[in-house]
Amino acid sequence: MPFSSQPSEPIRQLLAGIKAFRARYYERRPDSMRQLATEGQHPEVLLIGCSDSRVDPALLTMAEPGELFVVRNVANLVPPYQPDGAYHGTSAAIEYAVKSLKVSEIIVLGHAQCGGIQGLIRLRAGQKSNDDFVSPWVSIAGSALDPYVGPEGSEQARADAEKLQSTPAVIERAAVRASVENLMTFPFVRQGVEAGTLNIHGWWFDIQSGEMWAINPTSRLFQPVE
Repeated sequence: MPFSSQPSEPIRQLLAGIKAFRARYYERRPDSMRQLATEGQHPEVLLIGCSDSRVDPALLTMAEPGELFVVRNVANLVPPYQPDGAYHGTSAAIEYAVKSLKVSEIIVLGHAQCGGIQGLIRLRAGQKSNDDFVSPWVSIAGSALDPYVGPEGSEQARADAEKLQSTPAVIERAAVRASVENLMTFPFVRQGVEAGTLNIHGWWFDIQSGEMWAINPTSRLFQPVE
């Protein structure tokens, strides 16, 4: 059996955190948790974030239980609408949030120092990978590289990718834009946006400074959030 008889220090810390959570919400604020248990969840926001351990959406936004419906994946990507019968975890979460929970806001939250985006840049430069899942997944955002990097495997691509290694935020933000565009390929998302019942936001978090940037709906450029 692949189980340890003694919990490690990281596991003990997590268990202590669960006890603290239970004390804060179930002992001090039982009514709110009872309501969530009996009436179900009614979040207004779907947040699509990265799996990176440094950018936890609930911690970052100080959200309370029941306020965010969150899906996290490598590089906070949204694939295009592709109902082909295959396994699509992110698309399933988007469908459930919009059609069943009827959220009114969708946020794509990117961040600085994203390993998935760095891997995408290396792939365009022609570097080989030995993974089974990460490289095909991050290739979803390949269009984000097109304005900045030459054709895959070319000398120009290698030179451009080397330059981008020092300024990856350009591609991290472009990938957020690409995911926002992919959201609009989902018919039920487009219908909600066109009906005015659903809003889409593109955010980018700077881990080093703590600043949040957001796409300006008029200029389509990222600007710091005041």
